[in-house]
Amino acid sequence: MQTMKETAEHGMRCAKSFAIWALIAVLTGAVCGAVGTAFHLAVDWATEIRVEHGWLVYLLPVAGVAIAALYHVMKVDGVGTNHIIRSIRNGDHVPTPLVPVIFVATALTHLFGGSAGREGAALQIGGGLGCRIGKILKLDKHDMRTVTLCGMAAVFAALFATPVTATVFVLEVAAVGLLQYSALVPCLISAVTAYGVALLFGLSGSGYAPVVAAIDALTFGKVAVLAVLIALMSIIECVTLHKTEHLAAKIRSRYLRAAVGGVVIIALTLALGTRDYNGAGGDVIARALGGSADPMAFAWKLVFTAVTIGFGFKGGEIVPTFFIGAALGCVLAPVLGLPAELASALGLVGLFCGAVNCPIASIFLSIELFGAGALPYFALVCGMAYMLSGHFSLYEGAQRIVFSKVKWEDEK
Repeated sequence: MQTMKETAEHGMRCAKSFAIWALIAVLTGAVCGAVGTAFHLAVDWATEIRVEHGWLVYLLPVAGVAIAALYHVMKVDGVGTNHIIRSIRNGDHVPTPLVPVIFVATALTHLFGGSAGREGAALQIGGGLGCRIGKILKLDKHDMRTVTLCGMAAVFAALFATPVTATVFVLEVAAVGLLQYSALVPCLISAVTAYGVALLFGLSGSGYAPVVAAIDALTFGKVAVLAVLIALMSIIECVTLHKTEHLAAKIRSRYLRAAVGGVVIIALTLALGTRDYNGAGGDVIARALGGSADPMAFAWKLVFTAVTIGFGFKGGEIVPTFFIGAALGCVLAPVLGLPAELASALGLVGLFCGAVNCPIASIFLSIELFGAGALPYFALVCGMAYMLSGHFSLYEGAQRIVFSKVKWEDEK
């Protein structure tokens, strides 16, 4: 047993560690919150300009070439979300020039009509800023991982107004099945700080209506069927995105590749006669959650996003995943006999879970976006989507499945 002196000394070390990390986390959250807010406003501005001036989509190939040139000149070719995830696990440094580059490149993608989100950029901006703060403070290799996670959680929270989800997501995403609880409090403090900064600038949450549903056995059965279909869709999404990227890579010139991708998006936009699939698609998500979605919206969004990301434009896959999941759930609702609002919300959260393999973060996401009025259904969908999606992931090659999804394993 510990002596009183040893107990007191241990308590003092814990208190000192908490105080130090609280200060680092607040600093990181404040910096990342400010940059994240600026990024949020820049993307919103780009979206508004594009909606007002639809002809900007015809300049998408030019924007693609500009993005490729920017990455080449700044010497960050090939650095993306996968690099950030690997840096957490391996303790690698994140290049600081990535922060302004991904900021500008994502804004250009949204301005000219590429189909992408912004969370990939959020993770990269946050990881880059967190790493830079760690260097300035001369943290060691292990603490560098924690401060990088703090940065990622902070910018994610500032963009999506989901601080708890942001915290758990960055802890889950790098090594599936293994949570580093030592980073929990610093990441949470950083995320809450960044969220507070975003609120100071007038940014708010998604504004989605709470989802409430009575709990009964029949609905559980229907939701289980929906979960199976969502898991299948998550596999299709991951395969489609990665296969498209591999196909695009056959075009050796980064400039030609981006130009071709831009031309394909223009052709698809003209062929469909709608701009619903350009940009992130927040308005379509809102309509789907309200019970209205085109029967093929989920498929077309997947195609637009695969081309955009695969051919070199920047942004992220998570908001398009929200789009695909919400639209799919809305379409399947009448087939399964589920309320459209419930099925759409379950589709949004469930597809996110299946694609990123983060079930705990996904359950928190459902609460922060839709309240806890249908939590058992969201938990079921997240659990099944996670289990049935296998080892497929949006972050192929970077995300590691540490423990089996289907079998108990002892500590490794």
